[in-house]
Amino acid sequence: MSVRPPTLRENRRYILARVLPAGTLIDQKELYYTIADAVTSLWGDGMAAVITPAVVAAEGDFVFIRCRRGTERELAIALSTVTGCRETRLALRILATSGTMESLRERIRRTPPPQAPHADEPSGEPESPTHPEPCQGPPATVREYPIGGSVYTVAYCDGQKVDVIEKGFKNTHRLFLTRQDLEKF
Repeated sequence: MSVRPPTLRENRRYILARVLPAGTLIDQKELYYTIADAVTSLWGDGMAAVITPAVVAAEGDFVFIRCRRGTERELAIALSTVTGCRETRLALRILATSGTMESLRERIRRTPPPQAPHADEPSGEPESPTHPEPCQGPPATVREYPIGGSVYTVAYCDGQKVDVIEKGFKNTHRLFLTRQDLEKF
């Protein structure tokens, strides 16, 4: 069987997404089912067949998702509705869209790693929960914030996005907030 010439091939686009919180282990196949479910529930079976989403690769905290050209916007909207994969809470933040995976890999190389919310050796004393800038620079202490009767610790901070984890051993919850949300508490 011969290879199809470029004029007869279906044009595809690739979306680069970062999995948050950083370091979340995900199974590529389970993520595919989660994304397919999100596309189907939002757009329906007919549009899901047009979009044809596929998880092509998962490299570290980044995921490459393929779709048909012209449907990138619909897929990106569906990706923003993903809140978990199996029992793992996660969010997908779309970084870029391209016609080749190689250009997206170059984008990963240029993307700086996320800043850690705490220093390597915290002093152990929690800082005042009324700190106005929760993630500015590498703080010297672990930051804790009381939200809705529970105490949360900052787990990840990237620009305006702040992820916090409930302090405790069982049934901990993750919240995906912004700096403005933390300033309210």
